[in-house]
Amino acid sequence: MANAMHEMTKVGYDNLVKELENCTGPMRLEIAARLKEAISYGDISENSEYDAAKEAQAENEDRIKEIEEILRTAKVVDADDLESEGTVQTGVTVRVKDLVYDEEMTYQIVGNTEADPFNGKLSNVSLVGEHLIGTRQGDVVEFSVPEGTAKYEILEVL
Repeated sequence: MANAMHEMTKVGYDNLVKELENCTGPMRLEIAARLKEAISYGDISENSEYDAAKEAQAENEDRIKEIEEILRTAKVVDADDLESEGTVQTGVTVRVKDLVYDEEMTYQIVGNTEADPFNGKLSNVSLVGEHLIGTRQGDVVEFSVPEGTAKYEILEVL
């Protein structure tokens, strides 16, 4: 995802900053201590503790690079500052009615890095999020999903 812009909410941005601080501080120190302890056991060629610590170190460093890239290319959106008031876009909360299942749902549209569908946070690039972007109260969107067709009425843009 090099050079791709990452839209996200202020909360999502702040959470990534905290995660980066943890990865570059306490997490690195913890992994260094694990490596030092594993080395103290002697021969590292058949040392599973050393292998596990090296793997954790590699994963942590990869995550640091990933977060740094996301933060470097981040565009923080604030629902209060959005120019197109009343339009579904990243940073807003939208209440919809699923016309196929006759259910109402509320979603916050967030950046891909902070999506949590089980807690009502839909990525702006997810199938549903992508179709909701740009809609307004009263609009009905219909699109194909693996199970058939989804049809949502936009009840309210908060």
